[in-house]
Amino acid sequence: MTAFLLMLGCSFFAHASTALLLEEPFGLFGHLNPTGHAAIYLDHICAQTPTSLRPCRDGEFGAVISRYHKVDGYDWVAIPLIPYLYAVETLDQVPTTATAALQRELRDQYRRTHLLRIAPDKKDGSTPGGEWIQLVGSAYDRKLYGFQLESTPEQDADIIAEFNDSRNVAHFNIIFRNCADFSRKFINREYPGAIHRNFIADIGITTPKQVARSLVRFSNEHPEVPFSTFVIPQVPGTIQRSRRVDGVTESIVRSKKYVVPLAVIAPIPTAVIAAAWLAGGRLQLPDDEETLAVLRQPASRSVHLMRRQVAPDSTPADPSSAAASATPPPTVIAMPTPDASSIPITLGPAE
Repeated sequence: MTAFLLMLGCSFFAHASTALLLEEPFGLFGHLNPTGHAAIYLDHICAQTPTSLRPCRDGEFGAVISRYHKVDGYDWVAIPLIPYLYAVETLDQVPTTATAALQRELRDQYRRTHLLRIAPDKKDGSTPGGEWIQLVGSAYDRKLYGFQLESTPEQDADIIAEFNDSRNVAHFNIIFRNCADFSRKFINREYPGAIHRNFIADIGITTPKQVARSLVRFSNEHPEVPFSTFVIPQVPGTIQRSRRVDGVTESIVRSKKYVVPLAVIAPIPTAVIAAAWLAGGRLQLPDDEETLAVLRQPASRSVHLMRRQVAPDSTPADPSSAAASATPPPTVIAMPTPDASSIPITLGPAE
């Protein structure tokens, strides 16, 4: 009965989509492990809570869902699109530029408002550490690439029912149950056999880039399934830029610090690794594609918004004092601004 009602509710929506978000690596861990992160963006499914789903209402942009290592013992968490990208509630609050201090402040404000159940304060009331920061503000840290397939109301209803009825208990494993494995199984639920591991280029480990590579191949083999790509730029500012996303053998072949010593010590295995990448590990990322449509705004809108200026090292000692201080709201948009008359309001193929 629940599935039927959800299906009925979803039947009013058209052109729903499931999109893989391939996210570039950043920071020290990204330097050591350049495979990046994978998440799923659902433009017609929203987060009732971080651990329950529902059909979106008019004006909502959908949710991003992914697997995480240590977030309050959950296997997956769903976050509304705009907070996931920018750690704010609405597009008119997105800063034009960002510093690390502003990023920390926005993340903590959103956590205190919406995520205290899964990321509670420390005993002294201060901001906790941990991997909860991956849930909000992703576009400050890195650039994201989108690979989008059309979904049906029936598929959306099945997803909502299945995820709400299943146990959500973490058992993350970087080799066999990582974020890319979550995305692989999610997409294969809607399109069986679309995504598969690469036992040559990625030695059997599911990587975010392999999921994207499989999606591109699937779209070429099934032109009847609407497919498009998009990008979500990293927000400009003083935060370090993210790095190129690589597969397993690709990270070795394209890194001089690895491939040169390896070629000297073991030239034949190095040649095999290079051949494996050339044979099945390459993917042209959609650098020249349109920004995700729902993030585009009329140029005229930004002139009515005040810009918030935050000094690079202005993070207060007590994070709660930032919320209490009287400051103008953060502002708009680090995205291209096409002519207002042509702004789409839903995710769709780039035009």
